[in-house]
Amino acid sequence: MSDADPSQRARAAALRLLSYRPRSEAEVRVHLRRRFDSPVVEKVIDTLVEQSLLDDIAFARLWSESRHSHHPRSAWAVKRELTAKGVDRDIAAEAVEDIDDEESAYRAGLRLAQKLEEADIRTFRRKIWGYLWRRGFSESVSRHTTDRLWKDQPQIQEGH
Repeated sequence: MSDADPSQRARAAALRLLSYRPRSEAEVRVHLRRRFDSPVVEKVIDTLVEQSLLDDIAFARLWSESRHSHHPRSAWAVKRELTAKGVDRDIAAEAVEDIDDEESAYRAGLRLAQKLEEADIRTFRRKIWGYLWRRGFSESVSRHTTDRLWKDQPQIQEGH
């Protein structure tokens, strides 16, 4: 294969893209189709899948764990992110099975609650509830977590 071979260039482009962070098959496919013909893209995708360099199941698990650890979201929101990245709905659903919305909401709201130590109850509830709602948590989970954070506020401030 020469350097001008489209398959080789497409593979190099895919590997370069994957070097930044794991990607779904669909993300790599969309990126490669901007520069290469479909047969070349599909050949490269197939090769990367065979070599386990592209794996939607592993990608979905990694994405879900990363969200849970660093930027908590609801299971619904993480599943929506995964499907937007081209991951099959069943794979996305399986990847978010272990997400506990109550625990994730509490962790997500904790940092903001620390910043709102001087806020009155109305401001505290409005800001925490809106923050959780924007991260995909249901109304009931957001309400329950807001109340829990308000009650835990003295302990939160001691830990701060």
